[in-house]
Amino acid sequence: MHPSIIFIILVLAAIIWGIKLYRERARRNRLFQQPLSSGQITVLENHVPLYTRLPKDLRQTLQGCINYFLDEKVFIGREGLEITDEIRLIIAANACLLIVNNRERYFSGFETILVYPDTYVAKEVSYDGMVEVHKDVARAGESWYRGPIVLSLSDVMHGSGNEQDGHNVVLHEFAHKLDEESGVMDGLPVLRESAHYKEWAEVLTQEYDEFLDRVDRGKNRVIDEYGSVSAPEFFAVATESFFEKSEQMKKRLPELYKQLQTFYGLDPAEW
Repeated sequence: MHPSIIFIILVLAAIIWGIKLYRERARRNRLFQQPLSSGQITVLENHVPLYTRLPKDLRQTLQGCINYFLDEKVFIGREGLEITDEIRLIIAANACLLIVNNRERYFSGFETILVYPDTYVAKEVSYDGMVEVHKDVARAGESWYRGPIVLSLSDVMHGSGNEQDGHNVVLHEFAHKLDEESGVMDGLPVLRESAHYKEWAEVLTQEYDEFLDRVDRGKNRVIDEYGSVSAPEFFAVATESFFEKSEQMKKRLPELYKQLQTFYGLDPAEW
């Protein structure tokens, strides 16, 4: 093929890509600028108490995040569950709290959210030496790497409705999605600045070790003990407590709180 033809093809491809990118940004901006309806806001006020705690400017930003989230994600009900606009809205609102002050994150890389009416049974595979062990495990939610998020609606509603118990399955599973943006789910998400990685690694390693020690001694208070399973689970449960037990975390675990505050760009203890 003649070099001039190759050049023309490359130019046309760049133009097409530029138009596509422009249209996507325009669509995104339009969705972010669109406020929620009064009915939608009433749902948030009734079922997402964390929304009512947000400063006014962050509420407006969250509404835009929700619009974009609802436009991007596909909700599928399981075991006969009918997905309503209210269900979609409540899940979206809780998930978008994680990115409300970082519009460059959109939970990319997946689109499907499976919702069961209640706690569901999942297959779990473990190994005892060379023996592969299969068992059924009851779950409230899970996040598949590069795949869907699975949620129990009863746990979604309970966690969303009580903003001070440190348990919110939507915050937990979507924290895993932020974690995996680095290419591996290891408790180290993509941070805002490269200079933060050294301090994050030092603080999170120490905090995790001290957390495991508190769990062993029966002295753990702020973070759910499920975090002792692994570093990724520690990050997820710490995220739950950061939003729902923010004052306790800031007082008892100030260094951990500071790292999460920098990562999420939020200070919920001051809301």
